[in-house]
Amino acid sequence: MSRVFFTNLRTRPNQGLLQKLEALVLAAGLDDLPLKGSLVALKVHFGEPGNLAFLRPNYVAAVARLVKERGGLPFATDANTLYRGRRSQAADHLAAAAENGFSLLPLGCPVVIADGLRGQDYREIPVPGGVHCRSARIASAVAEADVLISLSHVKGHEQTGFGGALKNLGMGCGSREGKLFMHSDSKPVIRDKHCVGCGACVAHCAHGAVTLGPDRIARIDEERCVGCGQCIVSCAFGAAQVVWEHSGAALGERIAEYAVAAVSGKPHLHAAFLLDISPNCDCWPFNDAPVTPNLGMMASRDPVALDQACMERIAQAPCLADSAVGSLPGEGRGMDPFHLVHPEVDWRPCLAHAERLGLGSRMHETVVLDGPAKV
Repeated sequence: MSRVFFTNLRTRPNQGLLQKLEALVLAAGLDDLPLKGSLVALKVHFGEPGNLAFLRPNYVAAVARLVKERGGLPFATDANTLYRGRRSQAADHLAAAAENGFSLLPLGCPVVIADGLRGQDYREIPVPGGVHCRSARIASAVAEADVLISLSHVKGHEQTGFGGALKNLGMGCGSREGKLFMHSDSKPVIRDKHCVGCGACVAHCAHGAVTLGPDRIARIDEERCVGCGQCIVSCAFGAAQVVWEHSGAALGERIAEYAVAAVSGKPHLHAAFLLDISPNCDCWPFNDAPVTPNLGMMASRDPVALDQACMERIAQAPCLADSAVGSLPGEGRGMDPFHLVHPEVDWRPCLAHAERLGLGSRMHETVVLDGPAKV
């Protein structure tokens, strides 16, 4: 049974949140990693400018400092996106990262775009037991790192149910071609009765796959569609939807296979932040209100157990009425808020497949490091 460590957000004058994070990752096994002289990839989502729910760079800096104190050579990294935006190639991506506070000075370590200038720098990594792929195209800076530490902001996601450690590893470490492969079965459809012809999906499609017909109803050209999902969140009327029974499980399983490849052959550790728990991905240049209160921070050597533990803790928390979830009986305790927002998708196939591949176990023990602070 894997162990997942949890710390709450209560602080005292001599123990702020950064000190609590340091204690958390040390408890989870940071000192068991061969850090001295190693190139250590700190995998983090830099956030699309305009979105304010992404992980604060202060947390990344705290982990980088611990790594450097142990003789490691940390660098913060993320791969380019498949969709149009400020992070689709390295020049804009680095500028966007700096705008959100991810640069050498505040982090104390370099920032590297993992898959190069145009998202085409990758290494083919075998996926033993892979059902969808025998090898994965992992961004070269991640593949060539000696140690991998992922820092994940936990939030909802319109195509995978939620984004945590596995999505940060799998989708986040894939090259552009890798991302295209993972999305290839997740092409959305337009529900005509919900479409109002506003054109938002057309404007947000980077591949020219969405057009408005003479009837002002959106149409998706499946030959051009890459399944990136930008139309889904850009649609305020629920017209663009994933067909879950056809695509969602395959997307989750492919993410799991890419996550296996991302950590292949290297020691790894994972931290997750249950803060600003927004209903959608940090890839959007905006963020909606959190669906639950801030809950704490968790860490583990097992990313599967970590994701499972995060979702269990989120389900136990009250849902916030002034959010996309809305008012619920009993404050929604015991319910999955992400499924309430995105009922067509399910995150469980991703975790189940990662477990089958030997990446980790959903069975876990949660070790609580602290109680409420005493002032």
